[in-house]
Amino acid sequence: MLASSALQFAFERSTTEGKITIMALIVVSLFSWSVILTKTYQLWWATRMAKRFFKSYHETHDPLDLQRRGEHFEGAPAYELFDAGTKELQFQLKKNPRVINGETKINQHGFESVRVALEEAAMHESLALEKGMIVLSTAVAGGPFIGLLGTVWGVMETFSGIARANSASLTAMAPGVAGALICTVIGLLVAIPAMFAYNFMVTKIRAITQELDAFAIRYATQVEHTYLDARPLGEEVSEAVTRALGLSERRSEIGDRLPPGVAELVDRQPLTTSHRLPTSNQLSP
Repeated sequence: MLASSALQFAFERSTTEGKITIMALIVVSLFSWSVILTKTYQLWWATRMAKRFFKSYHETHDPLDLQRRGEHFEGAPAYELFDAGTKELQFQLKKNPRVINGETKINQHGFESVRVALEEAAMHESLALEKGMIVLSTAVAGGPFIGLLGTVWGVMETFSGIARANSASLTAMAPGVAGALICTVIGLLVAIPAMFAYNFMVTKIRAITQELDAFAIRYATQVEHTYLDARPLGEEVSEAVTRALGLSERRSEIGDRLPPGVAELVDRQPLTTSHRLPTSNQLSP
C-alpha cells in the first residue's frame, strides 16, 4: 500500500521527460515478459518431449525403426535432428543403394551427407532456442541505464527550478527528487526479473545444445555401424572392374553373333549397361 502510494506520488510529480522515460521502460517490460513467458513454455515443452523421444529412441536398434513406426515428437530439438538425419539417410539409400549380404548400405559420400544434414539441423535448432534472448539481454543491460537517464534528467530539472525560485527548502526540492527517482525504480523493476530469467534460460539452452551435440554424434555412429559400406576402396574398385570385364565378355559374345557392320558399331559404344544398338541410318553406307 505504502509502496503503491509512493510510486503514484512520485509519478504525479515527475516531469514530462520522466513520464516519457517511464512509458519507454513499460514497453521494454512488456516485451521482456512476453519473451519470458514464451521461452519458459518452449523450454518446458522441449524438455518434456525430449524425454519421450529419447525413451522411444533407446528402445530401437535401427535408426529407421522409429520412423517406420510413425511416431512424432514435435517440439523436441533432438527429434528434429533425428528427422533431418533419417530423411537424408532414406534419400541416400534410394539414390545409391549397395546391397551387401542382403542388406542395403550407403557409401562414404552418402554418410557424409547424413552428417551434414545433422549439423544443419543442430544449427537451426540452436538458433530457434536462442531466438528472443536478445530482448532479455537488452532489458537487463539497458533498463537501469534508461531509468538512470530519467532520474538524472529529473534531478537536473528540479535543481534548475530551485535555482530559478531562489528557494532551497526541502519541501520545494523533495517532490522533484521523488519524481526523478521513480525512473530508476522502474528501470530496476524491468531489469531484475529479466536478469533472473535470462540466466536461467541461458543455462537451460546450453544444456539442451550440449544434448543435441551428443545425440548427433550418437546417431551418426549408429548410422555408420548399421548402414555404411565399410569395405576398403580397393575392394570397391575390384568389384567395379569385375563387373566391367563381365560386361565386356558378354558384349564380345553378342558381337560374335552379329553381322560385321553391326558388331563394329557395337564395339565403338562406351562400356555401359544402357547402350543402344545402331539404327538403320547408321548401318547405311
